[in-house]
Amino acid sequence: MLLMIEKIIILKSLELFSEISEKDLLSLATQLTEIEYDSNSTIMKQGELGTSMYIIVQGEVEVIIDDKVVVKLGEKSIFGELAALDPEPRSATIRTTKDTLVFKIESTVIYNLISEYIDVARGIIKILCQRVRQKNN
Repeated sequence: MLLMIEKIIILKSLELFSEISEKDLLSLATQLTEIEYDSNSTIMKQGELGTSMYIIVQGEVEVIIDDKVVVKLGEKSIFGELAALDPEPRSATIRTTKDTLVFKIESTVIYNLISEYIDVARGIIKILCQRVRQKNN
């Protein structure tokens, strides 16, 4: 388990949360869930209903769509952001390729941040745009 200060430092290092005050990052850090997964564990399955997003703290995951690995994501990568904004079935399966530590953030927490910090909304939109561009290439 990470110390609260370590969680805040990790969150502050992410572009998505870099403009958020330390006080609000402390609040966020207390509301997120820290989860450890062994290598070759499934974090989410394509088609499952989702309401949370994840941040990879350590490790690596592969994104699988229709049984095909489309990309690997490492430290400081974010996934699940679409379901956190719009609770619909997951568009991909996420499986670890190494022992992996993630922060799980529920949609209600994300919406509260977005309502207070426009930069969080911009950051999530940027991530979504990057994913659309990658999918179209």
